[in-house]
Amino acid sequence: MTLAESSISKKEDVITKLETDSAEGLSTVAAAKALEKYGPNELAAEKKESFFIKLLNQFKDFMIIILIVAAIISGSMGEILDASVILAIVIINALLGVYQEGKAEKAVEALQKMAAPEAHVIRNGKLQVIAAGEIVPGDLVQLEAGNVVPADIRLIQSQNLQADESALTGESVPVDKDADFMSEELLGIGDRKNVVYSSTAISYGRAVGIVISTGQKTEMGRIASSLTGIKQEQTPLQQNLNRLGKILGILSLIVVVVIFGVGLLQGGDPLQLFMTAVALAVAAIPEGLPAVVTIVLSLGMNLMAKENAIVKRLLAVETLGSVDTICSDKTGTLTQNEMTVTRLYADKRIFEVSGTGYSPDGDINSTDAKEVAVSQNVLDRLFEIGILCNDAILRSDEGLIQMIGDPTEGAMLTAAAKGCSRDISQVRAEHPRAGEKPFDSARKMMSVASTTMPDAAYVSLTKGAPDRILDRSNKELTSSGVVDLTDARRQEITEMNSHFARGALRVLAFAYRHHEDAGFEDMESDMIFVGLMGMIDPARPEAKESIRVCHEAGIRVVMITGDHKETAVAIANDLNLRGDEDEVLSGSDLDKMTKEELQTASENTSVYARVSPENKVQIVDAIKANGHISSMTGDGVNDAPALKRADIGVAMGITGTEVAKSAADMILTDDNFSTIVRAVEEGRVIFSNIRKVVSFLLSCNFGEILVIFLTNMILGPEYTPLMPIQLLWLNLVTDSFPALALGQERAEEGIMKLPPRRPDDKILDKEMLLSIVVQALAIMVTVFAAFNLGRIFYPDLYLDGGALVSGFSFMPLAGTEPSMGAHTYAFIGLIMAELIRAYSSRSERHSVFSLGFFSNSTLNKGVLLSLVLTLAVLYLPFMSDAFNTIPLQLRDWAVILSLVLIPFAAGEIFKLAYHRRDKKR
Repeated sequence: MTLAESSISKKEDVITKLETDSAEGLSTVAAAKALEKYGPNELAAEKKESFFIKLLNQFKDFMIIILIVAAIISGSMGEILDASVILAIVIINALLGVYQEGKAEKAVEALQKMAAPEAHVIRNGKLQVIAAGEIVPGDLVQLEAGNVVPADIRLIQSQNLQADESALTGESVPVDKDADFMSEELLGIGDRKNVVYSSTAISYGRAVGIVISTGQKTEMGRIASSLTGIKQEQTPLQQNLNRLGKILGILSLIVVVVIFGVGLLQGGDPLQLFMTAVALAVAAIPEGLPAVVTIVLSLGMNLMAKENAIVKRLLAVETLGSVDTICSDKTGTLTQNEMTVTRLYADKRIFEVSGTGYSPDGDINSTDAKEVAVSQNVLDRLFEIGILCNDAILRSDEGLIQMIGDPTEGAMLTAAAKGCSRDISQVRAEHPRAGEKPFDSARKMMSVASTTMPDAAYVSLTKGAPDRILDRSNKELTSSGVVDLTDARRQEITEMNSHFARGALRVLAFAYRHHEDAGFEDMESDMIFVGLMGMIDPARPEAKESIRVCHEAGIRVVMITGDHKETAVAIANDLNLRGDEDEVLSGSDLDKMTKEELQTASENTSVYARVSPENKVQIVDAIKANGHISSMTGDGVNDAPALKRADIGVAMGITGTEVAKSAADMILTDDNFSTIVRAVEEGRVIFSNIRKVVSFLLSCNFGEILVIFLTNMILGPEYTPLMPIQLLWLNLVTDSFPALALGQERAEEGIMKLPPRRPDDKILDKEMLLSIVVQALAIMVTVFAAFNLGRIFYPDLYLDGGALVSGFSFMPLAGTEPSMGAHTYAFIGLIMAELIRAYSSRSERHSVFSLGFFSNSTLNKGVLLSLVLTLAVLYLPFMSDAFNTIPLQLRDWAVILSLVLIPFAAGEIFKLAYHRRDKKR
């Protein structure tokens, strides 16, 4: 039997079909058999990739492929050391990526375990509490306010039941449920009043029902299954690094062809020239870049996790920095998700209520402090009605307030805790209910009876919609006593209700009646009006500042909510989210629009109200179609398709369903909008730092290419200033530590005042290319000068016989090979130039002196470590032999250190000149 079929079937038929009992429930044996037949009551976990597949995915990057090919070529030429080093770097990089994404998966699994509910079932005629995963079709389940529904259930008994189905349908208010409801035709999900759905919440009343569907067969499970068809798109960084890899690959081929061709023209041996050219092309690739980028992203993930944002995919960290549109849910993200009474109207006076949420901290204030005392008797009766016409409970657990029940009723209790002369527990203990007339959607009122009130032996207390209460009241309680409710006074109260409503407050009215006996006849007529309470889910205080930061950063914030338009607009205005010209659209407006019309309208719409799950996907598609990088927040299963469609899907960690968390790229463990903004800032910082790393490493590689190329052109093909083992050491070791430190550079001043970068922006833009050219030329000058000074100072120290050295050959022309001193000068000169130039690379815009030269402690440590390793290469015999270096004297250090300032100075001068030109524009 399907859930839809059960909703149009008689209770008896459902019980018979599922072979259960409406009083005893299933037997233990029957439950065990059903569990074996249907499986656990869990959503099918998203199929996880094996470790091997995850590892293979790390090798899809174009630059990684080039490195693998380079390693194979080096190995085939007999250069086992070079090949082994390159492959080791590639494998370490891949393992780092797999490890970091695995950590994120474990964090998500922990959140899902925390969300797993328990259920109250009747088996063998006894009430038991079991894990929701053990529930089976046919189980008899008890439900009450505060419970999370553990499966899809057909109700067989219900009392004033209301369910919050927002996670499934997007409906923002609780839905009335009735076990006796019947329909002759199949109904849609939102119209099945005798059914409650898995993962929705019971907000009011109590019920008993029979489980129809569990796990993947539930409505939640069906939506979860539909997500598998949405493909994961490449992030901007993936596109940029792939593009960069292709450029470097083409450059490598050009270098091979040019050096091979020029060498032939100069009379070199073709085989030796080919091997030299290939080895140089390998050296042109920044072998450390993939590993450094992976580590920088990993560190970013760890930092975001500490800031309450768990990023599930490594490359999504950087994508956050590209976001230019944040689509945010209202409830719980921009607001506190805790209804709060902010206004009272009683005794012809308006009172303001301070404080937010369910905390009792706050006061009842008026423009005239004396008015509160004068009206205290009226306020006490207002609060007494709010306390007794109420099924909510406030509990304090180690200073944290937990509200169980309807949010509106929780807000009423909180207001009473702030302003009532007596404690809530005292009022409830002294005035137990003698009768009750439950709330229903037709009357829009709730009444209780009391026989212990001080003003009369029999009193009924009523709360409800202001218009209904006023229609049934003929008197009013004031500080002077009970007076007639005149037409003029009714009009004043109606206008006050409208005034509160225009401020997006949800308004309830309160009244009472004296009775002559315990029959409590006509409880809701001829009542004495007491006052109004106006409440709202208030905006988070920190959200307003975060939205201001977004606007400064060129990021548009869009509110998407299932709530009413007036409420959404009021919150948006309070947060300064809307611009003067911004439009507000409702779900019904969207349903009438074509794709093209919505695409146009989305450019200047900041609030979408009363939207359906389908509308959310339409909005995301429209925003993306306009070329924007969008972030979308959500918590319900109904949000999952939009979360997966957005560039960055953000799920709520506290209120979010498992399906929403699974579909998202990032999970907020505090459900706070400000956390998204901090994550966007961190994404910008990470991309900025990756640019610094790329610029730093590539300028060194291009400098190496230039110095080797020009030295060959000027001195002949047998003269190569840097040996392959030296190039690999520099690219993989001494450059990598400063590069890692650059990847941890703090946010530069004003980074959130810059506009978001466009999706098609290249990592190698005009500014970076010019910077690389300038610094590569400076490096070439420095190393070429150092090499030739080494030849002058050490003319007699030559390599033995011109044999092959670690990857490429120096032409065996006896007596003309470059000296070990020349190699050492070039090698150490390049290393020291890189270590000093790293400080200039800390910012693309600002001078290192304005940042504080040694203010990046991580860079100081990285440079120091690289320097120690460099000294080891020079002065430890077994290392100097491997790298063909000689120990340098004080004179040598003085010469080299004077040369290595050239690239540093070039970098600082370039920044000053380039950005001064920008300012003039």
